[in-house]
Amino acid sequence: MAGKDVGKPLWIINSAAPIRICDNGGWTDTWFAGHGKIFNIGVYPIVEVQLEVFPAGSTDERFVINAENFGERYTVHPEAPGWDRHPLLEATIKKMNISEEYAFQVTIFSEAPSGASTGTSAAVTVALVGALDCLTPGRLSPHEVAYTAHSVEVDMLKLQCGIQDQLCSTFGGINFIEMFKYPYASVSQIRVPNSIWWELERRLVLIYLGKSHDSSEVHERVIRELENLGPDCRQLEDLRQTAEKSRDAVYKGDFNSLGQAMIENTEAQARLNPDLVSADAERVIQIAREYGALGWKINGAGGEGGSVTILCGSVSYAKRKMIREIEQESQLFQNIPVYLSRHGLRIWQHDEGKSGNSEIG
Repeated sequence: MAGKDVGKPLWIINSAAPIRICDNGGWTDTWFAGHGKIFNIGVYPIVEVQLEVFPAGSTDERFVINAENFGERYTVHPEAPGWDRHPLLEATIKKMNISEEYAFQVTIFSEAPSGASTGTSAAVTVALVGALDCLTPGRLSPHEVAYTAHSVEVDMLKLQCGIQDQLCSTFGGINFIEMFKYPYASVSQIRVPNSIWWELERRLVLIYLGKSHDSSEVHERVIRELENLGPDCRQLEDLRQTAEKSRDAVYKGDFNSLGQAMIENTEAQARLNPDLVSADAERVIQIAREYGALGWKINGAGGEGGSVTILCGSVSYAKRKMIREIEQESQLFQNIPVYLSRHGLRIWQHDEGKSGNSEIG
């Protein structure tokens, strides 16, 4: 940190949270759906947050954000009106209301591409809330972390945002989420034998379409229509059913049924609005189909940009050939290596000058 010579930090707090793929049942975790059922999978690459904590007054810059992926380092003043550079980060710092006895520099980094529709912003907020919670009285439960992160986006930034991303990032693993009344939901983690876990991990492919997700106009049109139709309309019920089918398929180790549920979800997304399945996504899906993929899911709400989750067949070399052809199809298309995250939010502390680390959560 610039200004005074602050020396070593009092301690260093680390947190990490996974991103999310294959969110079958997405769109039903929203205020206009009222109630929902969502299946999703927490995966690496993760979001990493590191908090270097100093005594207040030891530096001229009390709160410093180092947004490493963007090459930006700047001082933030949470009480100033409005947020301009990275509103999500600045609003989260304000939300957590840090004690006046502390100053800090927070570094945020992820190898997940920005705008991939894989819940990266939720993972950032969850990891940042978890780290900053170490500087507040008491400790938030996992559900409270998720709801705090959700509140930053919905209440402070006034964004359209469901709850499933924050819950997946907090809990990790393979999840069946049942939202009984927006935004309150239960999370049932799907526990399977290692053989099923490893096989699912081997078959999954994440293809980034090379453009940051941006389809707010399309999404607003869909939201208006769904709001008029009501929470129990056929369109939303079709999506809820794919979550239940996905849950049951994973428990059985039935990858054909899981793939079919993914396809049904993508088709249900297209029925909400054809523009939710972009031309680039269709190109990727066509190649996946030619290589015997069992299923494909447009991640997140859909639209231009973003990414596609593909569930491949049993033969590994076909998966690798498929990835090569997809990446040759367009210089924008990129395979993002993933593996399943057994953990959700992790928080641990390192005290400078002392041996060892301490796990916080």
